Amino acid sequence: MVSVDNLKVEFGVTPLFEDVSYVINKRDRIALVGKNGAGKSTMLKILAGMQQPTSGVVAMPKEITVGYLPQVMILSDTRTVMEEAEMAFEHIFEMQENLNRLNQELADRTDYESESYHELIDRFTHENERFQMMGGMNYQAEIERTLMGLGFSRADFHRSTSEFSGGWRMRIELAKLLLRRPDVLLLDEPTNHLDIESIQWLENFLKVNAGAVVLVSHDRAFINNVTNRTIEISCGRIYDYKVAYDEFVVLRKERREQQLRAYENQQKQIQDTEDFIERFRYKATKAVQVQSRIKQLEKIERIEVDEEDNAHLRLKFPPAMRSGDYPIICEDVKKAYGAQTVFHDVNLTIKRGEKVAFVGKNGEGKSTLVKCIMDEIPFEGKLTVGHNVQIGYFAQNQAQLLDENKTVFDTIDYVAKGDVRLKIRDILGAFMFGGEASDKKVKVLSGGERSRLAMIKLLLEPVNFLILDEPTNHLDMRSKDVLKDAIRDFDGTVIVVSHDREFLDGLVTKVYEFGGGVVREHIGGIYDFLQKKKIENLNELQLSTSPTASIKKEEPVAVNENKLSYEAQKELNKKIKKLEKQVADCESRIEKIEAQIAEVEAQMATPEGASDMKLYERHQQLKKELDAVVEEWEMVSMELEEAKA
Repeated sequence: MVSVDNLKVEFGVTPLFEDVSYVINKRDRIALVGKNGAGKSTMLKILAGMQQPTSGVVAMPKEITVGYLPQVMILSDTRTVMEEAEMAFEHIFEMQENLNRLNQELADRTDYESESYHELIDRFTHENERFQMMGGMNYQAEIERTLMGLGFSRADFHRSTSEFSGGWRMRIELAKLLLRRPDVLLLDEPTNHLDIESIQWLENFLKVNAGAVVLVSHDRAFINNVTNRTIEISCGRIYDYKVAYDEFVVLRKERREQQLRAYENQQKQIQDTEDFIERFRYKATKAVQVQSRIKQLEKIERIEVDEEDNAHLRLKFPPAMRSGDYPIICEDVKKAYGAQTVFHDVNLTIKRGEKVAFVGKNGEGKSTLVKCIMDEIPFEGKLTVGHNVQIGYFAQNQAQLLDENKTVFDTIDYVAKGDVRLKIRDILGAFMFGGEASDKKVKVLSGGERSRLAMIKLLLEPVNFLILDEPTNHLDMRSKDVLKDAIRDFDGTVIVVSHDREFLDGLVTKVYEFGGGVVREHIGGIYDFLQKKKIENLNELQLSTSPTASIKKEEPVAVNENKLSYEAQKELNKKIKKLEKQVADCESRIEKIEAQIAEVEAQMATPEGASDMKLYERHQQLKKELDAVVEEWEMVSMELEEAKA
């Protein structure tokens, strides 16, 4: 569908990438990966036709449509949310106007028997059928579904876009892009401004409704759930894998090990050849052999080993004073802006050493409660910050608060104290600001670089309570892994406001859900919470006709005063038997798939199988099947427990 042939891009002396060729097929879901600065966003711009390569071509048929969502864009603020979203259907409106003109012409003319009148009827019929096929009558419903999937409420539809933050306006642009249904979708960090529920909706939309997709994202769970192919840009070349990201990581490690072995063998061969030349350079009897070896050395095509980004964030939070047992206690906390209540009756206690997540749709009050804890805004109720609590705060706008006229080095030198000042260069190097990068002015840094710089500032002060508001936005995957390890090892208390499921998984042991003006506590990790939410939503659907279905606050459920009728009990027993059968079926399928995986892994362990890509693809397919069945088993098991209870 789209053919990329012999692409080369140069900025200065060294090419960003060269000799790049690949094809994007109709239903490809491609994750474009590589270290920061490898050229991922540049590649998307070239595919979108917004940037010209130094050489090479991107060929696609004329009828192919392309939709591109950049990381940053200039947004219009002259319409309501609905009016802006309707811009995606300009072609529908043009067709509607054309139909109205044809209809008026049919009404005005009286030459009913003429050939031209019949041709006009045929044209009107054809255009009307095309209008119906392109969704001319139901585009409004499609707009509503898409906007609500991305987190907007019906009340938002007629508000001006100027009332929304940049993140929400980016959602409107994403909605317009999805509604246009282009043949190829190019998405640069689409999840940066989405909450967990909106990300899950987008995942499902891309899997079911989209054509070809090429995306850049640092959200590992998102790209694993959406993509089936991974293209890595490394050392100015691309490596194309027909697998999702997690499987790609395994295959890349194997590829690099093979490269290292080949590189080491070649280096030994080169050294031996150079030693021979040096030893016999001045011996006339060996002149022919020496010249032969020199030519042989010149012809060797040097093996390059893929760059391994060893400049990881080696984070170590400095030791701090021990805080009291309860760093945060909220009692009946409420925050309202005029008539609009953000949340009310918030009662929560965070114990020393706990790591908790604040999750929920954007605008439900996560960052607002953080600001209340930081005493940045007034609120009602009682909020107690415990004894000896020293807070380290990383806010979403922290990167924007940096002094743009200072260099990277000066920014850190200004806040560093004592012996730390002797290690500034080392610290900057660990955050990928090595060499000349430390002399860059803040104003020329990218969003990701600014976030890393703001994170360094946070790390230089000893704290025992971390509040991190979207800490992973713009951090690459390796940086996130190291940050996650550092927070996991941190012996203080942590609140993380994040939509990144992969980052929160294994990090937090309690989740506070913000929504509908209340804050609910969920014990367990992020995937426990998501699993429970699916069950809760199912129950809410079943209880949608009940007068209590709209109650937002979870209250202890009283014992049912009316015993089930005989018929109801009979139905319940039937349901339990059916669920027990489903559980048994799932367990049988899990056992079967695990046996197949073991068989494929045994083949992969052989010398022949190690290089057989079909085996890796089969292994990945079986893993996906296993994950799906395990998820089904968990859902059905929980439903069975509910029914028995």
